Amino acid sequence: PPQDGGLMEPGAQVVLQRGDLVLAYTVAGPEALASIVDHPEVAAHTAGHRRTGVNVASLALAALRGEGVRGRALQASYPRLRALLRAVGDAPYEADESRDIRFCLPDEDGRERWLRLDEIPLPPTTPAAWPRS
Repeated sequence: PPQDGGLMEPGAQVVLQRGDLVLAYTVAGPEALASIVDHPEVAAHTAGHRRTGVNVASLALAALRGEGVRGRALQASYPRLRALLRAVGDAPYEADESRDIRFCLPDEDGRERWLRLDEIPLPPTTPAAWPRS
């Protein structure tokens, strides 16, 4: 919803031309979430979608560490983003054999480990990742 930072009201339409096709999208309201998330086709691929999302978020986080960007990102009103930027710092990252993006970070014993974004320990005051309960 616009009051929560959204850009368009539910029911609004976006029309796009794609070659010879005209695509019309209708913005769904929050009541549509369950029917989308619980759809059998979505449910069958949940793990893959989550993995892809974590990898995209990892690459976005790596980009936000760039010179001239990091300072602004640390001022954003997203406490989880700020916590992840601090936790990752300048740690190297790479794709593993499964093509998951991992950051090389010291564990509690100071040994370096390659962690996915969703495995990085954050302070207990950090808001939970989506979905929030």
